[in-house]
Amino acid sequence: MLDANLKTQLKTYLANIVQPIELVASLDGSAKSRELETLLNEIAALSDAVSYVRTDDDARRPSFLIRRVGTNVSVRFAGIPMGHEFTSLVLALLQVGGHPSKLAQEVIQQVQALDGDYAFESYFSLSCQNCPDVVQALNLMSVLNPRIRHVAVEGGVFQDEVAARQIMSVPAIFLNGEPFGQGRMNVEQILAKLDVGSSARAAEKISAKEPFDVLVVGGGPAGASAAIYAARKG
Repeated sequence: MLDANLKTQLKTYLANIVQPIELVASLDGSAKSRELETLLNEIAALSDAVSYVRTDDDARRPSFLIRRVGTNVSVRFAGIPMGHEFTSLVLALLQVGGHPSKLAQEVIQQVQALDGDYAFESYFSLSCQNCPDVVQALNLMSVLNPRIRHVAVEGGVFQDEVAARQIMSVPAIFLNGEPFGQGRMNVEQILAKLDVGSSARAAEKISAKEPFDVLVVGGGPAGASAAIYAARKG
């Protein structure tokens, strides 16, 4: 599944894993299951921090769980995350393995503070350029908050589900079995739909600040120019 160059790069990335992880597979006798088993064994062979086990305990086959050993921190892929989703797979391995995210600390805290149980399913295709943003955002959220669960489903492998849910395009997101969103979304946009009180809290933070002498609202060239000229004029 992986050529020599890709294995070399992946081995370098896996060196950043700080907590051991296991790849838990649910397979059947299909060709796709054999391909997935080959891929997972190849990944496990690249790092002592990664192990492979087959349990066949998930209804979707082929699928696999990336789980932090001894914890309930995990993400699941149903299908084979290659193509555009290979980056999502690598990031999931690292993040479940304890490698820190570059997400802003304030956003991380907001994800961790979410109250409630959230079971997300996202549908992707291997050629979809917008899908990795959604898959990676939901994977990271599930790593940060154990009450969030996410399964990334390859639509090409699970076409019956796609038809039953009348999915016309990907990425498509479902929350607790109901449609949640369509198209590219990042962590902040998903949070805005889940945490309905976030705007009010942000307003409260601003209200608690001392009055501004100058406040530049916005960014880009116009915002930068406004800030520079305001500073020049004191």
